[in-house]
Amino acid sequence: MKHAAISIAVGFMACSSAAVSEPVPTTNATRWLASVDVPEFNPPARWDAWMRQRSEIRATLRGLLGDFPPRPSVPAVTIVSRADHDGYVLEKFTFPNGLGSTVPGYLFLPANAGTRVPAILYCHWHAGQYDIGKEELLGTNATPVPPGPTLARLGFAVLGIDAYGFGERNGQGPGGPQEKGGDGEMTASKFSLWAGRTLWGAIVRDDLMALDYLCSRPEVDASRIGVTGISMGSTRSWWLMALDDRPRAAVCVACMTRYQDLIRGGELKAHGIYYFVPGMLRHFDTEAVIACGAPRPMLFMTGDRDAGSPVNGVRAIGARVAPVYRLGGAESGFMSIIYPDTGHVYLPDMWARMVSWMEVNVKGTGGPSPAAAAK
Repeated sequence: MKHAAISIAVGFMACSSAAVSEPVPTTNATRWLASVDVPEFNPPARWDAWMRQRSEIRATLRGLLGDFPPRPSVPAVTIVSRADHDGYVLEKFTFPNGLGSTVPGYLFLPANAGTRVPAILYCHWHAGQYDIGKEELLGTNATPVPPGPTLARLGFAVLGIDAYGFGERNGQGPGGPQEKGGDGEMTASKFSLWAGRTLWGAIVRDDLMALDYLCSRPEVDASRIGVTGISMGSTRSWWLMALDDRPRAAVCVACMTRYQDLIRGGELKAHGIYYFVPGMLRHFDTEAVIACGAPRPMLFMTGDRDAGSPVNGVRAIGARVAPVYRLGGAESGFMSIIYPDTGHVYLPDMWARMVSWMEVNVKGTGGPSPAAAAK
């Protein structure tokens, strides 16, 4: 599987400008899509013109996410606990998000860390695991190894928070402790819409506040921060890259999802209500969001049997994003690997590539290439 995935990645990158659209049969999905005029994503031929277009895309995204109060420059963090472990120090913290919710999180620091260590903002997944949230950093429910301790022992500071409705925030929505899981998520979505916001906007805003805090820590080199996650954590990662210039690199496992292809495949059910941003397809599809990360290094890894990320859409995104990276003189900075016969999982090979990508592009060690690390 490793060699097959590598050959797909190389072949894809070599032909990323080729046409990927194919005729599709008329279905309910195509008829519904025909009622929406989704503009084609057409980046300009000059980098300065693209930067102006990117500013317009960012402004549109912020407007679509909803009406939120400004974030403080640094969240008002309370350190709840601090404990020494084998190879790392673990702090637990909380901060108020200004939207009626308290955000708990973990910060892993390498043992004996001085100042200016590289850092990773780790975004947990969904998977209906509402009781887990940030505990994913300490477990293997989503990843081959525990992400927090493993990355801290490699010299990274690692920070992760509970997203809305997860971990310690399960049952902390407007419906109160008696309303948990999917019910709590639905209520938070409904409340957000009445408030002129989206739940996705609130989730991403919390992640930006977590990034603000991570950058403020004296142990952390704010110029060397990466962001990563699988599934919902992947989507959080590429949205953060789109909206903020501080993350230096990203690795996104699964959920490289083009919305038009998701609709055509009849898989809107594959993603929860938290994920949807009203009006987005009136402006652009996923490729416009991911392209905003250029020219910073971004690695995507997706299984070809992942229903939530139809493979035709993965290829379509790549074909539209790769030219933006070429325009910025960073063609090798964008890589999309499609794993054959693979579903919605985080394989050990993916983990090895993620670590290598962060070592090279965040830590800046000039370590092994992702392919070499995978071997």
